[in-house]
Order: sequence, then structure tokens, then C-alpha cells
Amino acid sequence: MSNLIFHIDINTCYVSCERLLDPSLLGRPVLVLSNNDGCVISLSAEAKALGYLMGTPWYQVQERAESQGVAVRSSNYELYGDISQRVMSVLQEHAADFEQYSIDEAFLTAPVTQDQAHHLAHAIKADLTRRVGVPVCVGVAPSKTLAKLANKTAKKVPALNGVCVWGLLPAARRQALLAALPVSEVWGVGRRTTVRLEKMGVASIADLAQSPPELIRKRFSVVLMRTVLELNGVKAIELEPERAFKEQLIYSRSFSTPITTRDQMHQVLSIYAQRGAERLIGHSQLAGLLTAYCGTSPFRVGQAHYPSVQVKLPGKTADPLVLTRAALRLLEQVDTGYASYVRAGIVLSDLVPAGLNLPLEGLAYQHEAQDIAGLMNRIRERCGQAAVGLGLAGFSAPAGWEMKRDMLSPRGTTHWGELVPAKIT
Repeated sequence: MSNLIFHIDINTCYVSCERLLDPSLLGRPVLVLSNNDGCVISLSAEAKALGYLMGTPWYQVQERAESQGVAVRSSNYELYGDISQRVMSVLQEHAADFEQYSIDEAFLTAPVTQDQAHHLAHAIKADLTRRVGVPVCVGVAPSKTLAKLANKTAKKVPALNGVCVWGLLPAARRQALLAALPVSEVWGVGRRTTVRLEKMGVASIADLAQSPPELIRKRFSVVLMRTVLELNGVKAIELEPERAFKEQLIYSRSFSTPITTRDQMHQVLSIYAQRGAERLIGHSQLAGLLTAYCGTSPFRVGQAHYPSVQVKLPGKTADPLVLTRAALRLLEQVDTGYASYVRAGIVLSDLVPAGLNLPLEGLAYQHEAQDIAGLMNRIRERCGQAAVGLGLAGFSAPAGWEMKRDMLSPRGTTHWGELVPAKIT
């Protein structure tokens, strides 16, 4: 018995989340689009069978998709984030150690034998199906890198029923898989590294596994050397402990139409700063530093413009008024007469837990003492995101530059007004 590593990945995460609240999408080709309905970022197996590809611009396939009856959805990040949290909560119940790696995948460890690992992996799949409703695949191995490969194998071999325990595969089968897969399929090996490895004659994963670790460290890095060790079953990449608090919070969006006036940018920065304050409150944190930035399109003809400003706040705060005033300092550098901006964002850093350093009596921010941010959050939760705001962020009509999501599905698990109706027959 040893601590084996389980890698759990939600199958076609965004599509699976959409199908969870809309069963009519089951068995149909489905595409999910990126911000501003730009390109395909998730697609079902049925859509892949019709020849649709990840990253394809929506405008290039829109007419074809409509003629073929393909279901198309805008990215519903509120829904995906909530389903992800539910999945991770279930996984932690099965874990000795746990690491959420991304919105749709996680690692966990359990002290089990190979046979016990097989039963536990199927139990995890069944538990997630029953309690959350999303399909997953599970890969189990002695190392994180091999667990990722085992998960890929579980996805590609239907006979495995979504579970692959690396140690239970025959040795000849494991070697054949490593020899058949290109080195670019290894977790953490990017395009440039792949090119350099291929020039050394390392074309397959098996080639990389057989490479001397000392040589790989000398010619590349200690990170790639650890990958070689991991491919040989040596645990060289530990699970990262979950951070209780985020190190920074970012709110950044592309606009559906370029910003061309100062008033528009004023409204953008006001809304983004107040949404940043909302996230600070949600994470029970305060910020000491705000960075605001915006930028023109990289495809713009002529000189690009990427102004930014960094504001040291007078004290740690989540006060929306203080953060809004700080973000508006960027207006001093914005030139809407010269440039049209396609993106903006704020970064909140120098974060501390709320309540850690209480200000002296009489020196607290007025609005924090009155819990204005908490009040605004409660109003938004009950009445919607646009129900309340400070200054230009308080306009109830949607801003024309707001991110385009014309095919957005209901946020049925996070918004009272968008709950999915159920029919009992």
C-alpha cells in the first residue's frame, strides 16, 4: 500500500455544465464560445464528429452551425465556477491531500493498493454523478505526471469506462502507450521545449522517460528533470497546499465595442473597481495596492497605447469608494482622442485577511464602518448585478461596451431570478 495520486478531470467541462441545467442538450452537438462570443473554447464529442475545432472563430462557422442545428452557448462563468466548487467539495471528502489545479481538474492522494485505487476511482465517479451530475475521468498513478497520462488514457479508451489505474495496465501496454504518444503530450512540455527535444532525438514520451535525468537538467531545467523522474514512477512534483487567501485579485474584461470617450472609460473603471471590492468582501480580504490598466487592440494600425497606474492605498481596505477613486487615477493617462481601447482591468494586491489589522478608533474608512460594501453586495445578490453602484457605475441600463454574451444560458445555481423551472409529470 502506498499514497497513490488521483487526477480527476471534468469531461468537456463547460459543455457538461450547460447540459446539467438543460438536458435537451444531451446527445446534441454543442459549442461554447469565449468572451464576446469570439471563438470556440469547448465542444461536445458530437460537435467534434461534425468537424468543429477548438479555437475556431465563431463568425467563420456560425452559418454552418445554424444550418446543422448545433447548440451554441456564450461562456457562463458564474455557472461553471459554481459547479466547479461543488465538484471540488466532493473530491476533498475522498482525499488525504488535495490540490485544485484548475476549474475542471484536481489532484488528490489516498493510501491504497492498486486494486483499492480502482474501486475508489469508480466510487469517486459515481459520487460526482449522483451528487453533482457531471461526468469525469480518473487517472491513478504513483506521480502527478503519470496520473495525467492515465487520465488521458481513460478518456481515449472506452473499454476503461473512464478510469485508468496506471499500475494495473500490463507493462507492455504502458510502454506501447508511451512510445505512441508524442513528447508534446507530456504535462508541462510546451511547443519550444518540444522542438528542442525533437532536435535531440526525443520524439515520444518513451524517449523522454529513457533520457538521463542529469542530461535533461543540464540542457533544460530542473523542472523537466523532475518530469523525467515522474515518468519513471518517482514522485518528484508534490501537491501544492491550498492557499487560504488569494495573493491578488484581478478583474479584467475585453469590451464588445471599443471605448472611445472619457466618460465611457470613467464608467468602466468605476464598475471594475466596485466589482473588485465585491470580490474582496467575498474572500474576506482587504487590499493595500490597486493597479489599473487599459489597452488598444494588438491588431490596431498605428502606435499601440497601454497606460497603467499603480496606487498605494492609504490603508488596507475593501471600501468601494476608495477603490473607485484609486482606479480613476488612470484617467490622467488615458487619451480617448488618440486611441480607442478594447480592454481594461484592475489588479488588487498586497492583500490581508479582513479583521487582521483593525484601525484605531476614528481612523477607519467611513463606508467600511457603515458596511456600505456589504450592503451593496446584499442588494446585488437579491436584485441583480446592475441594481446598485456608485457614481457612473450606478446606471441601471447595461453599458454598450459590456462583454457580449448573446447566447448566455440561465445562471441557475447562483441567481434567484434565473432558477431553472422543473416540470413534474
